[in-house]
Parts: sequence; C-alpha cells; structure tokens
Amino acid sequence: MRKKRVLVDLSATIIHHGHIRLLKKSKKYGTIIVGLSTDKEVKKYKGYYPELNFKYRKEIVSSIKYVDKVIPSKWKITNSFLKKNKIDIIIRGHDHKKDKFQIKSIIFPRTKGISSKLLRKKSAMIYKKKK
Repeated sequence: MRKKRVLVDLSATIIHHGHIRLLKKSKKYGTIIVGLSTDKEVKKYKGYYPELNFKYRKEIVSSIKYVDKVIPSKWKITNSFLKKNKIDIIIRGHDHKKDKFQIKSIIFPRTKGISSKLLRKKSAMIYKKKK
C-alpha cells in the first residue's frame, strides 16, 4: 500500500518555526508535497514580490527533512490541482479553515506569536531604529 500523498501549501516568503512545526505535524500523515506559491501568486495575493524568488524558496523548502517534494502552486488550491497531483490529504493552517475540498482536509492552529508578516514588520522596525 502506498503512503498517502499530503499537500501542505506555503508561500514560505520568510521561513520560521511555525512552518517547520506544521510540516513536522503533517509528516505523520504521509509523503509531504509542498505546494509552493509562485512569485506571481505572492505578488497577486500579498501585494509584494517575495524577498527570495521561487527558485531559492524551493531550494530552502526542499532541504527541510519533513518535505519529500516541492511543486509550484497557485495561491488558491483547487480540487483539480489536487486531483492532477494525486493528493490524498491537504493540511493547512487555521487561516484557511473555510476552504472546502473533495479530499480529506486537516486544519492545524497557527503557531502563536509568529508569521512572516510579523517578522517583516519587526525587521523594518529594527532597520528604522538603526538609521
């Protein structure tokens, strides 16, 4: 019997311990495939181009021991994308709890006190103080 194919979708613009915890928890469900948002999709939905482009974000995410494969994805995951990539389970953070799929969906709570947006703001504040 093959292991379940588990999709965890990320933009991973700034990797932090919340991402690692999500991937670690997800690993017990099967083979982890990260659907990594393309640069165009990050720009479209977050309003900026990522600090690191897709190629480098993919290199970083691929090196995480819980990740088996990284594939490019759109921001909004669709049932057709899941079917095309033979995904059995989708695992996401709590901010996506309203999305519905034809396959099993697992939602984990966000890691408290951390997000890429928060890290970006903190970095900007530190930079301004040093000027």
